[in-house]
Amino acid sequence: MMITIDPERGTIQRGEETVSFDTPEAFEIISDLWLRVGWDTKYVYSFSWMGRPIIQLPEDLMRIQEVIYAVKPDVIIETGIAHGGSLIFYASLCKAMDKGRVIGIDIDIRPHNREAIEAHELFPFITLIEGSSVDGAIVDRVRRLVKPGETVLILLDSNHEKQHVLAELNAYAPLVSPGSYIVATDGIMEYVVGAPRSNPDWDSNNPRQAALEFVANNPDFVIEEPAFPFNEGVVRNRVTYWPDAFIRRVHNHP
Repeated sequence: MMITIDPERGTIQRGEETVSFDTPEAFEIISDLWLRVGWDTKYVYSFSWMGRPIIQLPEDLMRIQEVIYAVKPDVIIETGIAHGGSLIFYASLCKAMDKGRVIGIDIDIRPHNREAIEAHELFPFITLIEGSSVDGAIVDRVRRLVKPGETVLILLDSNHEKQHVLAELNAYAPLVSPGSYIVATDGIMEYVVGAPRSNPDWDSNNPRQAALEFVANNPDFVIEEPAFPFNEGVVRNRVTYWPDAFIRRVHNHP
């Protein structure tokens, strides 16, 4: 669809629709374009957190920080470690809140990444586990690291194929505390089919579709956008690589 931007008039035309710059609709149009251009140019591959590469959209980090501060989990579990930047980010929040620890799981923790994470000043807050996140033995090991009554928040950022994410959701969701979240990251895959580094089946084979299927079959969970704790503007939606990612536990049925 043709999009025309007119800075002098302060308007954007998308097809037959014309919107003013000061509307959330205009912000959404530009944000969608920015996300796509950012994907193509590998924008997220340009950040670090306290010395470790962190391949995340900055707004996603700010928004998950808001959620973590609201939930104040005793345990943050992340599948997918890569360079360890996200683990260090979550560990820094735990230290700042004086509460919590982080468990990171990856099928292959590269030696140089392990060495850098273990040498980091925040490593005392981190437990590393190498193995498939959906291996029963790994799931049992993680389960044993969670003490009764602890508040748990989980982020899924490993293999993003739908069936793998669905398997992770089924394996780890029972650990999520009522009121907390399990987050299925990187559902943006659904919206960048045809872009560099994408696959044709991403329109259906992605974490967002896994999240939708999971909540449809698990009434104790809902996809729920966390409210912005502060907002004096007109924008109401996240600019995100994680659409429909926040799966909140609303009940605790056995």
